[in-house]
Order: sequence, then C-alpha cells, then structure tokens
Amino acid sequence: MKTSIWFGVLLLFTFLNSPAQDSGLQNASLEEVGLNRDSIENLIHLINTTPNKDFRGLVVIKDNKLVIEEHFNSYMWNTIHDIRSAGKSVTALVLGVALKEGLFESLDQSVYSLFSESKNPNINQDYKKIKLRDLLDMASGLDADSDNGRSPGQASNWISLTDWKEYVLNIPLKSKPGEAFVYADIHPLLIGLAIEEATGMSLKEYAQKKLFDPLGIKQVYWFTNASNQTGAAGNLYLTTIDFAKLGLLVTNNGKWNDQQIISEDYIQAIINSKRPLPEGWPADGYGMFWYKKTQTFAGKELDYLYGSGYGGNHLVVVPDENIVIALTSSAYGQPYQHGRSFAITSKVLNALEK
Repeated sequence: MKTSIWFGVLLLFTFLNSPAQDSGLQNASLEEVGLNRDSIENLIHLINTTPNKDFRGLVVIKDNKLVIEEHFNSYMWNTIHDIRSAGKSVTALVLGVALKEGLFESLDQSVYSLFSESKNPNINQDYKKIKLRDLLDMASGLDADSDNGRSPGQASNWISLTDWKEYVLNIPLKSKPGEAFVYADIHPLLIGLAIEEATGMSLKEYAQKKLFDPLGIKQVYWFTNASNQTGAAGNLYLTTIDFAKLGLLVTNNGKWNDQQIISEDYIQAIINSKRPLPEGWPADGYGMFWYKKTQTFAGKELDYLYGSGYGGNHLVVVPDENIVIALTSSAYGQPYQHGRSFAITSKVLNALEK
C-alpha cells in the first residue's frame, strides 16, 4: 500500500515538472515562479478524486513559462475541446489583429460603415448609431437578448439559417446604443461578419492565418456554416494548452516572441475597459468580450480578466502577476460548472508565494 502511494506521489511530481508535448513554451518548476508546491499538488489530488468526472484540463503559465499542464478523466493533452462562449474573447483578439492590419479605422467606427451598402442593401439604418466598441461591450441597444427568445436578434432565430448576415443586419434598435449591457450572441457574430466581408475569408480562415498559426496553434475547429460564416460567438474547439497561449498573448501586450500580432493599445483596452454588469453576474464588470474582477489572493488584491464559456471553461489572465490559467470543462448544465472553475482558479492564485 505504501509503495502505491509513493508511486502516485512520484507520478504527480513528474507531471508537474515534465515538458508539454509540442507546446513551444519554455518550462519551469513551481518553485522557480513562486508557486507553492504543496498547495498545487493538493489541488491536483483534489481534482483527481472529485466524483464529478467532467473536468478536462488545467494549464498555468507564469512569467512566460509553462508550470502546470494537467489533464483529467481520460482526456488527452492533444484533445480539442469546445470552449463555448469563451470563444467571444478570442473573437475580440481576432478583431485586434484586423485593426492592426488596417482593415477597420477604430473602435469608434459605426457598425454600418463596416458593411458595403451594395452587398447589403437591406442593412438597417440603425446600425449608423452603433459603434464597434458598443458591440464589444454588449451594449449595442439592438433588440437581441440571449435570455429572451422573443427578441428578434436572439440566436435561436438565426442560428439554423444558411446565411446569417442577411438576417442579423436587419435587427432594429430597442434602446440607445452604449447605455445598457445586454448579453447576446449577435454582438460577436456581427464582428465576425465584418471581418469576413473585409477579408473575403471566413473568420476561421483569417484567425488561423493571422492569429493561430503565429502562436503555433494547429488543432482548431471553429464551426463555419454553408455560407462560409464562422460562429464568432462560440463553437470554437482548442486544446487546453492552446487556449492558454491566447491568454499569454494578452499578458505580453499582443506580442508573441518578436512579432507584434495585436497592438499594445488594443490589449490595454481589453484589460482596462470595464462596463458595470447587472446584479447577479459573477464579475465586477465587462468590456471587449472579457469579464473583469478584483479579488484578494494570498493576501494581495489582484485585478484580473477572464473569458468564460458554458460548462466551466475559463481563460484567466492576471497581468500584474504575469500569470495565465486555462481551464477546460464539460460540466454543461451542471450547477457547479463555473463555481468549480472559480474555486480552482482561487487555489492556484492563493498558491502564489507572498
């Protein structure tokens, strides 16, 4: 019995110090980056012994070095996973690439101006009042609400259509743009459609060429319909390590190795843009398709941002600590889905040495 216990401890120690396969990242030990080994080993043990077997992966990158890459419940390191609405945060990054390339003027550009009138003769004139940043903040004023199936812009009204653009470009305003946060999938979809019109490529193709390839992200599935329109609101499958790489791009102010993929100003807007959320949301604010929160960990108050997807899929970025935490989970519809991911994140951040 003692032999099997010591063997298990040895395996755990080995996993926490072993290089990731084909990650392209430098490895470091927990001690080198100031994470308490006992705390992390206890966390991994807790995840492994939890009865619910729907947690998939945990990756932690600290100071640009991979320190934790763990996979659970028979999920392999190279298995891609649907990160659900955390894909919205990725769409924000793709937009940053497009802005840097000069495809669009600025975040204050009207949504109407992103689409050709000759190609889209039925575009609603209300789009002249909506700015690109209003879409990023879920504050367009459009009659679209993920929690209200009667709103014409709700995803159930367009998701099964062959051509999404013709439908969503004719959604009317319900309120003044820029005022109220209303969560709706139409916001990232419109950004994806604008990128597609500007490039002549699907959002998936553009993202692969301009964002994923430079980061060494090869295994990707992003649902794209028969009209070559990509589901920018989600439907994106990545490995846990590749999910984490996208967070690393944020901590490094849009730079990957020697290549500036997204402008530093845009990344700072992602980090600092913060719109108040309605009561009941599990964050302090929202902006640029990322949630914002301030909490105390290991006796230190930290500001962080995170992308969040159904099932407990989280990409957490703490700029001041230069740490990225990626969590993949398939706890779809389970009451603990996000709570468990928040708890795991808290244990990682509380393991930071004071």
